[in-house]
Amino acid sequence: MDSKELPRRGSLLLLLLLGSNLLLFGNVASMPICPYGTIDCQMPLRELFDRAVILSNYIHNLSTEMFSEFDKQYAQGKGYMARALNSCHTASLPTPRNKEQAQRINYRDLLQLVLGVLRSWNDPLYHLAIEVRGIQRAPEAIISRAVEIEERNRQLLEGIEKIISQVEPGVRENEIYSAWFGLPSLQMADEDSRLSAFYNLFHCLRRDSHKVDNYLKLLNCRIIYNNHC
Repeated sequence: MDSKELPRRGSLLLLLLLGSNLLLFGNVASMPICPYGTIDCQMPLRELFDRAVILSNYIHNLSTEMFSEFDKQYAQGKGYMARALNSCHTASLPTPRNKEQAQRINYRDLLQLVLGVLRSWNDPLYHLAIEVRGIQRAPEAIISRAVEIEERNRQLLEGIEKIISQVEPGVRENEIYSAWFGLPSLQMADEDSRLSAFYNLFHCLRRDSHKVDNYLKLLNCRIIYNNHC
């Protein structure tokens, strides 16, 4: 084979792989864990994990895009990031800081922690999808992502509950979650304070969705592939 053809073939193969992954990502991310109208559907654990991992990554991508759009439109030169540091409502949850810490946690406890993070976002995401429409000149890109993330988070939560029911059949799920009391801050009359509250929520959502995404990838590797990945 001509050595000049190798880089060209490698580039073509990479493009084909990227294209197929994008198609798979789009198709799976558009589907719920269970088909609509199905009650208590059954699915192999491997497939549940595959869908959960792809969905969590999709949520993180959406939250990153939404945060970036909001930062560009409303936060330039405002110093909102300094106010947002260490102020997430989920800060009380004992989430590991890095992969090494996460690997030391029993996989059952890590699954329950993922469940707690997702439950902690149920309420704020519901209100975010409503209140974001009140932002002056809010771009459709922000509004549509807020609405979709709220729906996808519920789907992912459903999937994690099903995973736990298979990994630990008969074991009661914990009720650990972190309550959110930030609705009044999203409704303040002072525009700068209100935008700062939205910024904080977007920042925390991006942070927590990244954590959930990383934890699920680690759990998938440990539970489904026995750490051979």
